[in-house]
Amino acid sequence: MNKSIRSRLFMSITFLLIFFILLLWILNSLYLEQYYINNKKSILIENAQKLTDMYTGNPDDTQDDLDRMANIIGGNIDIHDKEGKLVYKSSRRLPNEKNIIDNNHSKGNMMPPPDQDDEKNKYNQYTEGEYTFEPRRDMQLRVDFLTLVTKLNNGDILTIRVPLVSISESVSIANRFILIIGALIISVGSLWAFWFSKKFTKPILEVNSIARNMAKFDFSEKCEINGKDEIGQLGQSINYLSGELNKAITELNIKNRQLEEDIEKERKIDEMRKEFISSVSHELRTPLSVIQGYAEGLACNVNEGEEDKNFYCDVIIKESEKMNKLVKDLLNLSQIESGYFHIEKTEFDLISLIEYVLNKYRSIFEENNIRLITELGESCVVLGDMIRVEQILTNYINNAINHIDNTKIIKIGKTVVANKVRINVFNTGRHIPNESLDKIWGSFYKVDKARTRAYGGYGLGLSIVKALAELHNNAYGVENVDGGVNFWIEVNKIQI
Repeated sequence: MNKSIRSRLFMSITFLLIFFILLLWILNSLYLEQYYINNKKSILIENAQKLTDMYTGNPDDTQDDLDRMANIIGGNIDIHDKEGKLVYKSSRRLPNEKNIIDNNHSKGNMMPPPDQDDEKNKYNQYTEGEYTFEPRRDMQLRVDFLTLVTKLNNGDILTIRVPLVSISESVSIANRFILIIGALIISVGSLWAFWFSKKFTKPILEVNSIARNMAKFDFSEKCEINGKDEIGQLGQSINYLSGELNKAITELNIKNRQLEEDIEKERKIDEMRKEFISSVSHELRTPLSVIQGYAEGLACNVNEGEEDKNFYCDVIIKESEKMNKLVKDLLNLSQIESGYFHIEKTEFDLISLIEYVLNKYRSIFEENNIRLITELGESCVVLGDMIRVEQILTNYINNAINHIDNTKIIKIGKTVVANKVRINVFNTGRHIPNESLDKIWGSFYKVDKARTRAYGGYGLGLSIVKALAELHNNAYGVENVDGGVNFWIEVNKIQI
């Protein structure tokens, strides 16, 4: 099981505290006492130098200074003359000389006390200005001493004796203090390490959470680390990376959607192209077959008289006209959809144009007993390509004539909505199925193919209306109303 950074950081800090406390305790146990002794030697030498400088040969003259110094160093001071006779001893309790043994010369716990000549020879071995340290032991009190011996200016021997037991006790107390303080430091340090590891790893966990969300393409969460250290810089980098990835992925998604739309558009165009070719070939096949058949009949003189000949010629001419109209419509539609067709907008009277178109259809209305109703109102000036608007009206009227029922009513109306003029062309007849309301604007689409063949339609009229309306940036549409179907187109109105 992998340990978290938080737990490893906590354990590392705690172990580090324990290690340093133990290391301090070990070093203190091994070297503090010797360091203390060395430091004490330096103090004894320093004080011995002061005593050497102030000593006049008569201890009574420096009695107070000697006593004060003995108290400062925490030991005993005594002075012997050249004969080994004690001429001064400090006010502190002096151990019995007979019980003090020089550890440099003793090989057992007890030695016979030296005689007077031995003492005299012993003191004669010291040299003025030199400091000799002699470890000595009080056999009665079982106390070890650190003893400094030096010769004074007048030849007297100065002895400064400091018990070592105080040094050992100090070291022992220091070790116990280190353990107590160490335990306290480890306890408090562990709590601090726990808090610090939690605080230290919190931004890392936050960055990790954001990174996981980024892996799931969720860039809504932002890193809120405000520090200026490395972790703060990492948080800023994560935020920058998140923003850039979000931007890049968003752009990629947009381009991907555009690509999908383009692919879908290409697929539809390909389907439309196939359907268009199929429809054109189908629409051309019939008149070509008729023209071919009647032309062969004329070539073979199958006609019995002048009347039959004229009939054959009329059929060929009419079929040719249909083909010519189909080709023209296809060319117009192709130009419009390819973007090479341009309109020329001018201002013209819409009512005059509608009346002009209706006048061309008067004879057709009368021939087919169609009742025409107009609700045009007063004159209205609009902006657009007059020829193309006339073409739209013509296609709407032709569509109304071809799909009218036995009621035979066509109504042409006009309504004004804001800055638009809407032209309505209504004819009585069957409603267009809802699923075909959007499809009728496509090329060669026929709701009732049998009826369309009856009047010779190709299904291109409404496609041209749609293309011309879009070129004008105007709305168009169809709706099933009570009694029939209403087609409409909007034109821009000129404010007078």
